[in-house]
Amino acid sequence: MTPTTPLQDLPLAASIEGATTTGSGSDAAGGAPGLRHALIEVAARVGAALMLSVFAYAAIMQWLAAPSRITLLLLVVAACFTVGLSLFTRVPMKRDWRPFAFMCSMGGTYYFLAVRLAPGAQLVPETVGAALQLLGIFWQLFAKASLRRSFGILPANRGVVSRGAYRFVRHPMYLGYFLTDIGFLLVNFGLQNLLVYGCQFALQVGRIVREEQLLSADEGYRTYKGRVRYRVIPGVF
Repeated sequence: MTPTTPLQDLPLAASIEGATTTGSGSDAAGGAPGLRHALIEVAARVGAALMLSVFAYAAIMQWLAAPSRITLLLLVVAACFTVGLSLFTRVPMKRDWRPFAFMCSMGGTYYFLAVRLAPGAQLVPETVGAALQLLGIFWQLFAKASLRRSFGILPANRGVVSRGAYRFVRHPMYLGYFLTDIGFLLVNFGLQNLLVYGCQFALQVGRIVREEQLLSADEGYRTYKGRVRYRVIPGVF
């Protein structure tokens, strides 16, 4: 994402997981009527709220049938943080509606709709999985607190953030997602969930690679990359 304000302090980080330099179509040209943009914004947020509600209801019903499944309840909490907070973000100046960015963003966010909620094989104790999920949720809160209202789902230009979690890794939000997902998968293991989370991780890597390509056009971000070496997992990636 090309910053819209002067670069005064480094390290510099994207203000959203998925920020981009340009929009596409009418967003990039700025020619679409304001009413159309408003209707798209409202429809997207209402749709997100409906999908989250359906998922949360189904998951909570499963949890009520087996209250010891803490990881299932925490999956709902994590989904509410990810999708729920995006309902209150400020409207971006530009969005990236290109197919690849859209597919990675939507698939990487709403993957939980395909998760098998019924009990699976427990590769680790429930408490271990829950601990990983809690660690991931708290890290997400730290990363989102660093972003404040600059968080969103689709790639968009929402300004520049250079504080908090972004001083440790370049894409801290994804680290929180990874910890939360691994915690649930290890306790609710099965072929369906393995495929869902495998696709989820691949989509997230695609988002990261796309973001890095766009952000690296900015000299300040290139300097930041030199100072913060790792994208998501320190020492690994």
